[in-house]
Amino acid sequence: MLKRRIVNAILVCFILTGVWAMKSFAEGPKIKIFSAATGSIEEVSKVVKTDSEWKKMLTPEQYRITRLKGTELPSSGHCELPQKGEDAVYQCVGCGTDLFKAGTKFESGTGWPSFWEPVSDLNVKMLEDNSLGMNRVEALCARCGAHLGHVFDDGPPPTGKRYCINAAALKLTKIGKPKLEKATFAAGCFWGVESAFSSVKGVGKTTVGYTGGHVKDPTYKDVCTDKTGHTEAVELEFDPAVVTYDKLLDIFWDIHDPTTPNRQGPDVGSQYRSAIFYHSSEQEKMALISKKKLQESGKIKKPIVTEIAPAKEFYKAEEYHQRYFEKQGIAPTCHIKR
Repeated sequence: MLKRRIVNAILVCFILTGVWAMKSFAEGPKIKIFSAATGSIEEVSKVVKTDSEWKKMLTPEQYRITRLKGTELPSSGHCELPQKGEDAVYQCVGCGTDLFKAGTKFESGTGWPSFWEPVSDLNVKMLEDNSLGMNRVEALCARCGAHLGHVFDDGPPPTGKRYCINAAALKLTKIGKPKLEKATFAAGCFWGVESAFSSVKGVGKTTVGYTGGHVKDPTYKDVCTDKTGHTEAVELEFDPAVVTYDKLLDIFWDIHDPTTPNRQGPDVGSQYRSAIFYHSSEQEKMALISKKKLQESGKIKKPIVTEIAPAKEFYKAEEYHQRYFEKQGIAPTCHIKR
């Protein structure tokens, strides 16, 4: 009986592994692309389909262009234009990946839709193309491999590029601007704190600076004297529909030690104190509940000394401090645990 159960368990594992493998193959490997709607980098699966599947979902012209690397006749393709004042993006007709913002479209006089910049280099893949006796650069959708067109070095500033794209490869989609909220955290040296939060999906713009003090327009040198009352902090904009404030609080607790007053590791001084600066009464309530919950969980034995205070004037730090780790090629030192 025991042997039979072991054999059955092994068979089930093989079956599940096979199902998972087939699903993974169908979905394709994971890649990162930029979302124009959220303003953040997202991890998605590559889109992999058979020829028959592509033919079912695309028109004959779309299939010829995107899957067989065809080219439209000049001025033959219709490229929909956005309404006046509308924020829109041209997406891949095959998988919906954001490719070009409508604002980067320009009239090149060639007869094909032309853009001077893609939404992100992550979304559009470049490939050398030596077909038809010419040396060109082909532009493809990074997610589904759809042929889009070619890239030339005769475009307008600021890039000098012309992405010459087939209209049949594109579809216009309106971008609904997300309602963003602000959050401000201090958890030691702001370089590492910014690096941690900037990698969170749903977090858009991050800015490092000084807040919580009594001196106007402080500099880094001023704050380092430990006499201005300011703390090194990170102010971020986030989309609550993608990442909640509660989740940001969880990350805040994870990336530092909230039990050491005016200190994080080797960094000592009030400018390195742990603090949450709330921007609304709701944020204040959530921060207090989160702090109490963590203290009572037993995960932290010492008293939490994190300051919870209303957001005061935030002074942006010198430019060389912004995205410091990214500029210096330094790996994140604040690791998110959950």
